[in-house]
Amino acid sequence: MPRLTSRAEFEAWRQSILASWDPSKPCITVCGGTGCSALGAKEVTAALGRELKKQGLQDKVDLKMTGCHGFCERGPLVVVYPQHIFYQSVTADDVPDIVSETLIKGNPLERKLYKDLVTGEPIVYEPDVPFYREQHRILMKYNGLIIPTRIQDYIAIGGYQALCKALFEMSPEQVIEEIKRSGLRGRGGAGFPTGRKWEECRRADGDIKYVICNADEGDPGAYQDRSLVEGNPHSILEGIIIGAYAVGAHEGFIYIRHEYPLAVEHITRAAEQAEEYGLLGKNILGSGFDFTFKVHRGAGAFVCGESSALMRSIEGYAGEPRAKRIHATEKGLWERPTVLNNVKTWASVPHIINNGADWFAQMGTETSKGTMVFSLVGKVNNTGLVEVPMGATLRHLVYDIGGGISSGKRCKAVQTGGPSGGCIPERLLDLPVDYEALTEAGSIMGSGGLIVMDEDTCMVDVARYFLHFTMEESCGKCTACREGSRRMYEILERIVHGKGQEGDIERLQEIGTTMINGSLCALGRMAPNPVLSTIRYFREEYEAHIRDKRCPAAVCKDLITYSIIAENCTGCGVCLRNCPQGAITGEKKQVHHIDPSKCIRCGICREVCRFDAIKVE
Repeated sequence: MPRLTSRAEFEAWRQSILASWDPSKPCITVCGGTGCSALGAKEVTAALGRELKKQGLQDKVDLKMTGCHGFCERGPLVVVYPQHIFYQSVTADDVPDIVSETLIKGNPLERKLYKDLVTGEPIVYEPDVPFYREQHRILMKYNGLIIPTRIQDYIAIGGYQALCKALFEMSPEQVIEEIKRSGLRGRGGAGFPTGRKWEECRRADGDIKYVICNADEGDPGAYQDRSLVEGNPHSILEGIIIGAYAVGAHEGFIYIRHEYPLAVEHITRAAEQAEEYGLLGKNILGSGFDFTFKVHRGAGAFVCGESSALMRSIEGYAGEPRAKRIHATEKGLWERPTVLNNVKTWASVPHIINNGADWFAQMGTETSKGTMVFSLVGKVNNTGLVEVPMGATLRHLVYDIGGGISSGKRCKAVQTGGPSGGCIPERLLDLPVDYEALTEAGSIMGSGGLIVMDEDTCMVDVARYFLHFTMEESCGKCTACREGSRRMYEILERIVHGKGQEGDIERLQEIGTTMINGSLCALGRMAPNPVLSTIRYFREEYEAHIRDKRCPAAVCKDLITYSIIAENCTGCGVCLRNCPQGAITGEKKQVHHIDPSKCIRCGICREVCRFDAIKVE
């Protein structure tokens, strides 16, 4: 097909795609996200292809391997359209039954249906599954419907219409005003108003300007940006082109982790397709607007998620932050005016242009508009990617969508914002999730990581874990971050090993405050958050470690002992046989004994005991 040179040609192409798009035709979608792929989604897709051919259905049923559906806990996921029948944990062996029962006979295959966690009743349709029913999906809406590497699928759901509207119906100033009125704030962490950032760049002096998409998602447990790039890359690209038009940039980049191969492949393919059809490059759709786009792969340094370090990396230097005495919108990449936004921010732009600022602004809170995609992980029943309006409570996320705490235990805390975020205690679960509320609670929105912790979690050990991460990932350029994180980690190491001293808590607070005030970049300023928030809400746990040499959650090995509860022990010998150190002795049907001098506190005896006969204290 020749390159499109006008809006009329684009519209004719779009109509031809819609004419061949039959939403009533049976279609099977298989989640092709990284998680489901690791669990065998490709084998399931291949088996479906073979079975459809075997049954003579290959021309009557469409088969699609899509982006991430979000419910990663239950993958591989399969959805049968147009009924939206939802199957979980599907294997290649299930395929013949799915085809014969569902596609040929029209019946759901009950053994692969999701079962309600409370009633145990099977749920047939995807929109009725609580994990999906309680969400409000905008950015993730089409991840499970389209083939991400096929531009025609994106066009069929309305793709690139926002770009047409911006280029042919709106001036750059009108685009910026629409984004400002929507209330969209940066989804990468700081929450700076997007429209204001664009306006500053638009007004900045200089003929050469840049736009950048920050896809350097490095938070442990966070993968929502990666999944958006994998599942709907054209939506991000369309937002970037619109932003470039608004600020007057003719060159843009996506900075994406090299270890995200599927995401790199999909965004690269999307850019190639957009250029092939005249949606990228010289004179886009005959509008006179030129824009080129490059995929820049990062090497995986956490600090390159910080904007100035990211730009240094693109320039070819080591990824180190620099002082922001002048905004990047005036002097950013190669000292030129630059707009840098996160994946979710760019992906929100086409929706705002298509539906209007008022539509977007009606979602969320007074100061935080629209929706947010979170990666919900940790000690929760339903892990995965969830999208809710800003202002949804943590309780709604953990219990209504996440299905509550796994193993029925009590929720202890939720860590938001990645390794630089804070730990919010269970008593604040009704906190509305928006930028201001999280900051007030001592945490951050970050890029949307949510880690749920249960009562078996040691908050001192959690603080040590996250501080070790930020210490290792510190670029070392400024003293406050480099030395501060190392000194805090050394203190935490002593505390969890039973060598804490009076005054350690105050020293941690003092060093943390110094890091906040003295670090060069936001990563250094936020690194103490896990420590300071756990001291704020769980100070008694620090005191128990330091004064009583006791770990209340029974996690820190140097502060716990294992013993046998005589009245519960049946003498079955399972613990004895599984102990790797030979620390357990006892005769069959007699109470066993653990030798503390040999025990390494690995916890295997507790895991294998069926009679709750192992005590940890």
